[in-house]
Amino acid sequence: MAFTAKDVAELRKQTGCGMMDCKNALKDADGDFEAAVKILREKGMAATAKKASRIAAEGLVDVMTIDNVTAIVEVNSETDFVAKNSTFQEFVKDILKTIIANKPADVDALLQSEFVGGGKVADALAEKIYTIGEKLSIRRFAIVEGVVSTYIHGLGATGVVVSFETNVADKPEFVECSKNVALQTAAMPVQYLDAASVPAEVLEEEKRILTAQMQQDPKMANKPANVLEKIVEGRLSKFYENNCLLRQLYVKDDSMTVAEYVESVAKALGGSIKVTGYVRYDKGEGLEKREEDFAAEIQKMVKG
Repeated sequence: MAFTAKDVAELRKQTGCGMMDCKNALKDADGDFEAAVKILREKGMAATAKKASRIAAEGLVDVMTIDNVTAIVEVNSETDFVAKNSTFQEFVKDILKTIIANKPADVDALLQSEFVGGGKVADALAEKIYTIGEKLSIRRFAIVEGVVSTYIHGLGATGVVVSFETNVADKPEFVECSKNVALQTAAMPVQYLDAASVPAEVLEEEKRILTAQMQQDPKMANKPANVLEKIVEGRLSKFYENNCLLRQLYVKDDSMTVAEYVESVAKALGGSIKVTGYVRYDKGEGLEKREEDFAAEIQKMVKG
């Protein structure tokens, strides 16, 4: 079956693959368009396997809200250059739309979900790996329903979703307040929402460390156990301030905590505002970074 330059262009448009790749796929498929798409997908899957051992710690974090449902996702690539590519960025947007539409339980379920562009997410990911030429991976995502404030820092370096319960969501003062809390969450990373969110084992370990520190202090060592315990309780306030969002000092007015700031806005509006949770993703957080040895690269180029 013959094919034309128009067929090649259309195949390229639909798959995003290179012109020669599309031409060769149509040739191998004897001009059968659907078969050519399948060939390119299969090559994409082959590319996925080939690149599986590479390090992908770049990419971006992005957020989207549709009909009161918000999704945040981290999609990784090998290089920051790819993260700035509009094709990659649009793919991440489509992943967000897919998450909101399907509400999968985890990444594995997401990969088997129906992609907004057709087919499965796993197939779409494989195609993008083949097209872009780098290892790509959907690392994590979260879905939040209800009233939220979102923030993306830089080109997707950090993403934040803060959720609220409120009866003044329509007030511009609340919108400003929620934005400020989201900005604080991005700027001042913490581990927990409030003191009640700190796991008991973490708190016990912190108490143990503080107690050990005081026992090594000659000025404290001879104090009764009940006195030391009260001192430890007092010093835990600093731990909460450093590790809990609502106990942090508010960055725009350090005379109050974040919780006190939110309460002051609620009081001024004559309503209620409660911060109920947050999600914060830092691109590549905890992932192995690719080490660039530029001297070795130059040496390699010189040697041909």
